Amino acid sequence: MKQNENFVTWAWDTRLFTHASMTVYCIEKSLLICNIVLHVARLGSADMRWHRDKRVETDDVLRHPTDAEGWKHFDSEFPDFASDPRNVRLGLASDGFNPFGQMSTSYSMWPVVLLPYNLPPWKCMKETNFFMSLLTPGPKSPALLWTINDFPTYGDLSGWSTKGYQACPICMGDRSSFGIRGRISFMRHRRYLPQNHVWRRSRLHDGKVERKAPLVVMNGDEILEQLDQLEFSVMSKHPSIQDKKRKRALNWTKKSIFFNLPYWSRLLLRHKLDVMHIEKNVCDNLVGTLLNIEGKTKDTTNARLDLQDLKIRKDLHLVEVGNRLVKPHASYTLTTSERVEFCKFLKSVKFPDGFVSNISRCVHEREGKISRLKTHDCHVLLHRLLPIGIRAFLPKNVYTVITELCNFFHDLCARMIRVSDLDRLQADIIIILCKLERIFPSAFFSVMVHLAVHLPYETKITGPVSYSWMYPIERSLRTLKRYVRNKARPEGSIAEGYVMNESSTFCSRYLRGIETRFIRDERNDDTIVENEVIGDFEIFKQKVRPLGASSVRAISEEEKRLFHWYILNNADEISEYRKNDVDPTIVERPVVRHVTDDFIDDVDERLSHAIDEEL
Repeated sequence: MKQNENFVTWAWDTRLFTHASMTVYCIEKSLLICNIVLHVARLGSADMRWHRDKRVETDDVLRHPTDAEGWKHFDSEFPDFASDPRNVRLGLASDGFNPFGQMSTSYSMWPVVLLPYNLPPWKCMKETNFFMSLLTPGPKSPALLWTINDFPTYGDLSGWSTKGYQACPICMGDRSSFGIRGRISFMRHRRYLPQNHVWRRSRLHDGKVERKAPLVVMNGDEILEQLDQLEFSVMSKHPSIQDKKRKRALNWTKKSIFFNLPYWSRLLLRHKLDVMHIEKNVCDNLVGTLLNIEGKTKDTTNARLDLQDLKIRKDLHLVEVGNRLVKPHASYTLTTSERVEFCKFLKSVKFPDGFVSNISRCVHEREGKISRLKTHDCHVLLHRLLPIGIRAFLPKNVYTVITELCNFFHDLCARMIRVSDLDRLQADIIIILCKLERIFPSAFFSVMVHLAVHLPYETKITGPVSYSWMYPIERSLRTLKRYVRNKARPEGSIAEGYVMNESSTFCSRYLRGIETRFIRDERNDDTIVENEVIGDFEIFKQKVRPLGASSVRAISEEEKRLFHWYILNNADEISEYRKNDVDPTIVERPVVRHVTDDFIDDVDERLSHAIDEEL
């Protein structure tokens, strides 16, 4: 056990973050609290062994990170650590946020959150089981560790710059990008196709024949060997620093301190791409281009000039009319009337309670625009609404490939997924991106769109996407943001609020008879309450939670008839007086409304007759 203790202590060496003594105290104290809460607590110790004692393993099925290749590979590499199921497997997540809620203020802070993966699926990603191990303060901190945006954060943690021609941290030096007017395009996904595929010889994608072999992902030892051969200069504006630019071919900016860990280079995956932000960027590109939103569309004048430079899709080249250049209408953009109809569709959709935020607030029907979409709005739009909303407006080839892209993300984000399905998705996304290259301009293919090709591979290593995306972390950051009461000391406010919340959460695990966050009623709880409602009918004893502001209005005769029918058809106390000859799922159909009326009259007559007999 001593070896495992050293292993964990080294794994979270405070030198990974900073040399400040206060940070050392915070890290060590956080790990101590983490072990106390997870192992010493009577109600949590059994859950920490769930992955070994109670998990049901099914071949080809991924339900939990334990089922994935990365977990199994780690167990085979370090059998001593894996022999004790109490050893904690952690994920590290971080993102920056502005504690004041004012985007004009440049102040930001970066909490480091630890996620214990030993827990069962229904507890693993709950905020009550997260641990904030470190809080890096604002602009006066001694070192800048990572930025607010998630993809640059990837670059700061890994040491590989996520900018430029080699922005993809998976492809690395074996890039598939080229320069266009004012930006970089990440096309050339035909390299992932079989060597004899007909599209490799086609010039309709980027004007060239594709001869590159498929990507071979570098392992940790190869990356470490590459880093050892590089010399990193100090980047500074100080006049004593002469070398102000990198003069090397690769995109490495530093050697990540994580490589000091004894196991880091032997992991199958060291940094996970965030599906949440990739979906957001893909959705923004699609919606902005389809609706031709100014500032968001990728179908700009420069994009049309890029097509001329590549000598592809001549029907989209700019046409000179008099003294000006005109863009011909593209098949992937909606007309003004079609944009208005699409926005009407989005405003008319009704969702179940708690399924999504109010998307209609982002829809501007008159202008035919959509703005201020949040990440989860894009998630729902991409998975559910976009394939339905554009079907009537776009040509079949354009609509089909967009639907295939939406279905790809929908299947990838499943809570349970098979390895065989991931292999299918890997083949599908290559074909989908190649189809998109034949339709959309080269400016559409940013690095975030390109990263979709690597998601199935990473999901096979880490398990279902829901264990490795940023949605739970973003919600946790929102909670931390609410702790800021003293805006002169935001870090202290967050620290005090976090400690108080952790203390109350720990104690509430052992409280009974009162409402806590562990025994709180569900959002839509319809259980029977015996002592809160006057009357004998069970149908009137269910809990109810009203939605929205209260209002008073008269009930119509049609509504009264439906209420009457519902009570008579669902009250168990009068089951002997009714005939179950009407299907309740078809009560609203006009054909059976007269049957419903007869049903109500029949039951009323039976009840009246029974009451008369009792009297």
